[in-house]
Amino acid sequence: MRQMVFVGALVAALAVPAQSVSGQTAPKAGTSLGSVTLSKKVMVDGKPLAAGTYQVRLTGDQPKPAIGQSPDSEIFVEFLSGGKVVGREVATVVANADIAAVAKGMKVAPGGARVDTLKGNDYIRVWINRGANNYFIHLPAAS
Repeated sequence: MRQMVFVGALVAALAVPAQSVSGQTAPKAGTSLGSVTLSKKVMVDGKPLAAGTYQVRLTGDQPKPAIGQSPDSEIFVEFLSGGKVVGREVATVVANADIAAVAKGMKVAPGGARVDTLKGNDYIRVWINRGANNYFIHLPAAS
């Protein structure tokens, strides 16, 4: 009887979707995060990206985490124009449950996106809220 309970618990545990330590659902490559409009030229992966509207999607690739950093706290995203990848950059991933500790003031509504110019006009922050996560992409302004 004890073995049956153990086997049942093991089967139930394996049936739960893959999640990280922080409770975030594992990202799926190719998932669209939506579109964003950049009002000025920025640098993406060291290359200039013109102002315009871009689709943003997850790649499934994750950079190597720093010491003490959760392995799923960052993910690469792609910027697409006309269905073609025109840039790739790292996005910081913050679960909706944890966003209050990270962001003050107005939050991005579920399913929404916001592009902000940060103090000094040196950086653009793209904030996308999809599923149970917020994705922050910080891009240096290009001259």
